[in-house]
Amino acid sequence: MTELSPPLEAAHTMLLVMDYQAGIVARVPEADLLVERARAAIDTVRDWGGQVGYVRVAFEDDDFDFPESSRMGAAVTGSGRAFHADSETTAIDGRVAPVDGDVVVRKTRVGAFSTTDLHDRLQDLGVDTLVLAGISTSGVVLSTVIEAHDLDYRVLVLADGCADTDAEVHAFLLERIFPRRGAVLTLAELPALLSRG
Repeated sequence: MTELSPPLEAAHTMLLVMDYQAGIVARVPEADLLVERARAAIDTVRDWGGQVGYVRVAFEDDDFDFPESSRMGAAVTGSGRAFHADSETTAIDGRVAPVDGDVVVRKTRVGAFSTTDLHDRLQDLGVDTLVLAGISTSGVVLSTVIEAHDLDYRVLVLADGCADTDAEVHAFLLERIFPRRGAVLTLAELPALLSRG
């Protein structure tokens, strides 16, 4: 069992569901099981009075103006319109879709903070703790763990709510890197860590 002191206060905790988009979910093994676990985490956090937020990567026409040196630009422009904001592939998977009152941000880089107003919105809501679930572990999760830690959030990574196409990298990050900047927990541990505060 993950030990946290003080316990998570649900009102100041947000589960951040990152890049659970149609075109990305399909890339990972056991996608249906992953989405099922994310759905259970969302329901748990909502039941305890916590908040849920979503991050999706999607580009408007003006966002495609990348410098030549940009590896992100090469990947995105090389995929045609797959990452365009109006593409079905960038829509949040319907099985974990947001509801009224959830925070939803659109990003144009890997991490959840650098190209969004997420930090300001979390501050306005009084959120000081983030539980992260995302695809991929070596992409959005890694970047967001580092950014959130640097912004002084308490960071928890929901291990079974994350996935990566490289199982070794996924395991290494969960076991060796993320514990340096936060806590790693499982869906089964989440209810016991939440306090209605």
